[in-house]
Amino acid sequence: QVQLVESGGGLVQAGGSLRLSCAASGIIFSFNVMGWYRQAPGKQRELVATVTSGGNSDYADSVKGRFTISRENAKNTVYLQMNSLKPEDTAVYYCNVFDPRVGSYWGKGTLVTVSS
Repeated sequence: QVQLVESGGGLVQAGGSLRLSCAASGIIFSFNVMGWYRQAPGKQRELVATVTSGGNSDYADSVKGRFTISRENAKNTVYLQMNSLKPEDTAVYYCNVFDPRVGSYWGKGTLVTVSS
């Protein structure tokens, strides 16, 4: 059974930084795609960033230049370094992993609150 454990959320002032981590367990190979999504109050869940096992990354336009996604394949862990945070980045951030061999899994989410 795949389990995702997220950490690193919290309260930060605008302009500050946070680093999110998501460790996947219960599987012996690296997931094809690992990523982060977020859902703000009253809004739909949206893509933040993804990274493939080969290191190719993709970002939402709203976070380009501020957020950096990375992963450690050996640990099946994905990170999201968030810099220059803005109040509009406030949301619950969800880790997602996907591999065609086992499907898609979601973490429980970690709250990021950016105060102005």
